[in-house]
Amino acid sequence: MTRPDTLTVQVRYFAALREALGAQQTLQLPAGSTVGDLRQLLLDQSSRHAELLANGRPVRCALNQVMADDSAVLPAGAEVAFFPPVTGG
Repeated sequence: MTRPDTLTVQVRYFAALREALGAQQTLQLPAGSTVGDLRQLLLDQSSRHAELLANGRPVRCALNQVMADDSAVLPAGAEVAFFPPVTGG
């Protein structure tokens, strides 16, 4: 059960991140948290997360299927996806 002062988010990983970290995980954060707060929580989770999601790495983020940066505030029940930049040819 989610407490009123927390929110639950679904984190999904794609491409090489999925291979290294798994497909998804569910996390609880304090209400009012941002994508940056979530990223920091993930960085602290394991050395593999820290390596692959570190600031400065070429990793994109989408919040509820809309591109987002670290300042985006997470709504309850959000889906946050992390993926490498996509190139076309």
